[in-house]
Amino acid sequence: ETMVDIDIKAKPLQPHWYEHYVQPCVAELLGSALFIFIGCLSVVEDTEGTGRLQPALAHGLALGLTIAILGDI
Repeated sequence: ETMVDIDIKAKPLQPHWYEHYVQPCVAELLGSALFIFIGCLSVVEDTEGTGRLQPALAHGLALGLTIAILGDI
């Protein structure tokens, strides 16, 4: 008895058209909307003494959150 090892390489699957075209556009739209929405809301309540720190932190946290959620798309 002899054992024959046959290496069959699987053909890489092409991504679905949704993953290739639609998903990145939806992720970009959602990420931009979240970034702009959070940034604008951070300026609505102008608390004395925060100055430029509040909008800067809000934009930074919104950007970090957007990257963490949508970064793999």
